[in-house]
Amino acid sequence: MINVLFAARQDRWPAYEGPLKTAIEAAGLTVNLGTDIAADQVDYIVYAPNSDIKDFSPFTRAKAVLNLWAGVEGIVGNATLKLPLTRMVDPGLTQGMVEWVLGHAMRFHLGMDAHIHAPAGTWEPKAPPLTWDRRVTVLGLGELGAACAQHLAQVGFPVTGWARSQKDLDGITCLSGEDGLQSALSTADICVLLLPDTAATTNILNTKTLQAMPRGACIINPGRGPLIDDNALIAELDRGHIGHAVLDVFRTEPLPKDHPYWHHPSVLVTPHIASETRPKYSAQTIAENIRRGEAHEPLLHTVDPELGY
Repeated sequence: MINVLFAARQDRWPAYEGPLKTAIEAAGLTVNLGTDIAADQVDYIVYAPNSDIKDFSPFTRAKAVLNLWAGVEGIVGNATLKLPLTRMVDPGLTQGMVEWVLGHAMRFHLGMDAHIHAPAGTWEPKAPPLTWDRRVTVLGLGELGAACAQHLAQVGFPVTGWARSQKDLDGITCLSGEDGLQSALSTADICVLLLPDTAATTNILNTKTLQAMPRGACIINPGRGPLIDDNALIAELDRGHIGHAVLDVFRTEPLPKDHPYWHHPSVLVTPHIASETRPKYSAQTIAENIRRGEAHEPLLHTVDPELGY
């Protein structure tokens, strides 16, 4: 019998129990799945970083920790974690991110706010440019970043992607390294942030890098809050060099009610809703990794603890 411990907030168990059992059965596995299994009997841990479990040393039999979230910064530095760790990548998570990014990119590109907020009777027939003439840069070309970059390119935007290591994506100009970052930002009429939260990416958008972007550029951040130096962004918004920011993630969440982002006329705050793990789809990823573990096959989406993602 394979023992699988669901180690997330208890209120998530009702949403996950059915989909996990269905996906595990479809994978041809016989599993004891539950929220209360003795640590020394657990084979796999389905884990959310807001779980009560912080010490992994009692899990002497466990073969892997299967993270429920795409982000692993809440667990990757845990000194007691000696097991393989996987991050969540699933079709629903990717599709949700693509839809959110496309929606906000098109909203800015088409200038919708000018019509939504214009006084009644305003008639200014000024057409927006075509997507062919609006350049987009995506920082981060992992599963989510690559999917967003390719969908943005499909609707006509010229897309440049930047990552820590060189990537190769059809239809995307892929850059890497410090020089590549400066080049990618220099053409970023719209900049989408989908990098992981690591020491190397903290404040990647700062005074220097924001000023490297074209005047009037739009920042879209559904990635991680610490990617942006908040004071630098507010300063560049105030002087008009950055034209607009759509921010879904923050250093402190919920975003404090007195934070300047709430009141800035060029900022749209959304409450960490760009995408989320949906049990129907994430259960399939978890079941496949358990199947792989039992078959001694490589796990999907394993985390490199040195890189932090």
